[in-house]
Amino acid sequence: MSGLVLLHGFTGAPASFDALARRLSRSLRVPLYRPALLGHGGAAPASIVRFEQEVDRLARGIAGAGMTGGHLCGYSLGARIGLGLLARHGYLFSGATLIGVHPGLVSVAERAARVGSDERWCELLSRRGNGAFLAAWEAQPLFASQRALTEAEARAQRRIRGSHSARDLARSLRVLGLGQMPNYRGVFALARRRVRLVVGERDEKFVALARGIARGAPRVTVDLVPGVGHNVLLEAPEHVERVLVRELHCPIAVDEGARDGN
Repeated sequence: MSGLVLLHGFTGAPASFDALARRLSRSLRVPLYRPALLGHGGAAPASIVRFEQEVDRLARGIAGAGMTGGHLCGYSLGARIGLGLLARHGYLFSGATLIGVHPGLVSVAERAARVGSDERWCELLSRRGNGAFLAAWEAQPLFASQRALTEAEARAQRRIRGSHSARDLARSLRVLGLGQMPNYRGVFALARRRVRLVVGERDEKFVALARGIARGAPRVTVDLVPGVGHNVLLEAPEHVERVLVRELHCPIAVDEGARDGN
């Protein structure tokens, strides 16, 4: 069954795709599958302690939902998980759109430094809770462009981020953090299906990463979105809608609605 598999970012949720889903309902007739990632609600078992175990859990859910042959779209953490899915279960998808994706760290030193950084975030979550953590998390330069959001958009974002427990977010960082992710750079050069990398032009680090990935990867294209930063899904949902409609090659129709999964 053709459809869209949508993977949210860290501190996000399936509801992070609500604005996009409303837009897509005016232009596509495809089912949407929006699973909650580990640490973000849902029922991920305690036995999942490694990045690729979560990748495999999601692959089982995608296949079980009848979404084989669909298009994969992930943002940030969801894009990294999506890259793992392409590496280990690429047969499930007809193509992929990855928004703000990191392909994985190369050196042991980089990996150790990132694990240490994530552990400090976990300590903040443990000591001071989700509220203090989110205040510090949102203050990072990576998210500076989100200060241009409308009050309604910012309020919806805060509601989703505030719905998670400190313990669950810490678990996500310890299992799915960048330091725990395999280096998947080789996936792009070997890709048999089209992969589109969507990145905000103000997100300079990820612009450089996307351009580096695309060199020597003939099936990979880079889509630079003007005027926005890291979270293109939140800051420019209309652009993501256009990209997905183009990728799916579907006529204008009425959407059948979203299908949420855990």
